[in-house]
Amino acid sequence: MRFLDLAVILAYLIAITWFGARFRKGQASLGDYFLGGRNAPWWAIALSIVSAETSTLTIVGTPGLSFAGNLGFLQLVLGYLLARVAVSVLFLPHYFRGEMFTAYELMRRRFGQRIRRLTAAIFLVTRALAEGVRVFAISLVISIVLGTGETASIILIVCLTLFYTFQGGMTAVIWTDVAQMGLYVFGAAVSLFVILAKIPGGWAHAMTVAGEAGKLQVFDFRFSPTMQFFSQKYSFWAGLVGGCFLTTASHGTDQLMVQRLLSARNEAQSRRALFASWLVIFFQFSLFLAIGVLLFVYYQDTHLVKPRTLDRIYPEFVWRHLPVGVAGLVTAAILAAAMANLSAALNSLASTTVIDFARWKPARERRSEAGSLKLARSMTVVWGIVLAAIGMLARHWGSVLEAGLSIASVTLGLLLGVFLLGVLTRRVGEWAAMAGVLAGLAAVLYVCFATPIAWTWWVAIGSTVTFAAGYGASFLQSSTAKVT
Repeated sequence: MRFLDLAVILAYLIAITWFGARFRKGQASLGDYFLGGRNAPWWAIALSIVSAETSTLTIVGTPGLSFAGNLGFLQLVLGYLLARVAVSVLFLPHYFRGEMFTAYELMRRRFGQRIRRLTAAIFLVTRALAEGVRVFAISLVISIVLGTGETASIILIVCLTLFYTFQGGMTAVIWTDVAQMGLYVFGAAVSLFVILAKIPGGWAHAMTVAGEAGKLQVFDFRFSPTMQFFSQKYSFWAGLVGGCFLTTASHGTDQLMVQRLLSARNEAQSRRALFASWLVIFFQFSLFLAIGVLLFVYYQDTHLVKPRTLDRIYPEFVWRHLPVGVAGLVTAAILAAAMANLSAALNSLASTTVIDFARWKPARERRSEAGSLKLARSMTVVWGIVLAAIGMLARHWGSVLEAGLSIASVTLGLLLGVFLLGVLTRRVGEWAAMAGVLAGLAAVLYVCFATPIAWTWWVAIGSTVTFAAGYGASFLQSSTAKVT
């Protein structure tokens, strides 16, 4: 172990934990703790959205995708842009009508308390599972650096992140996201130039080798209405349609993202943050895919043996081949991404638990603001323990990037479908909406386990079936009411 690198990593961990904990001052209400008092500027929220959207899965998983394949993953980013237009038009106006803490309060206003709790429960389960994969992803990095077991690595990173999230709430989440994102993008840029310097012939040679191997292909426009077409994960159509549905669901109905949008000073600032985040996302995915392509050329030129798990290829290169000091800085950058996303997940899981389950009671039974704030911090600790446990179970779930996205894709379509029923229809009632959710869940589970259809299509299928079944059930409900 190189002590200068370890010193850099340790200094970072101490500094970011101290920085986040400083924001405890001024946390006097749930609005302060869960929405940062709505004082954050739009550009900080935009960077926080990016940190939450990409996380360690991007840093660890994306280079592995381009190392094994090509740049086709970028096709999803086109769908991300369309999704932001949809979220801006369909959901943001509703979220800024009155005071909201979570996305699922909108469901209570439209349908009632049962749908609110159903959608909130779907979020809690999905986010916990997906975030558990991210926790495991960072344990890969820490175990490489420290030579410790993955369990010890998980406990370390969860405890440090939990400390400052517990103390500083959403304000700490946003501003540590900004600091940490700057660090990990800088670290990735340093890595790219170091890898390039190790390739004889430089950029021109790398592009020649990568081009001949098909690594520079971005678009796949092939189209055919067959099962084979829908089994392709990264085609133009899967990226455009699947990416649009996935991001509309995640940014429009998932509390992890909606909480950031609600933290803006007003609707206009929220919209500006949403669209600015797309530009950063495009740059970020391009950067990490380029790292994977250059690593492919480097491994081929030097005849190195690739790791058994491609998720390890970038962190292993960083630790073993970057200069002393630089390796510590880039490893700290990877840790930064993990802590940024984990802190966001802890705060959003706690906010949904407190607001949508514990706090919604008759006025005479409601807790005081101080009592609610204490409960919020307690739930942050509880969810930290849960995520650590799931992270320990996630070691056998395949590629961390695709595992995280596919888990989310199972249920995000249900949320998007029922939210669309809420904002686009008036005749659909609570029971019809619940029937739609059940039908959507059945459809997605069938597609997931009984067909070869790729995960990139699951959100589109789930949301379409949920919306159609819910709307259809509203006619049956109306007919039953008339007969009665």
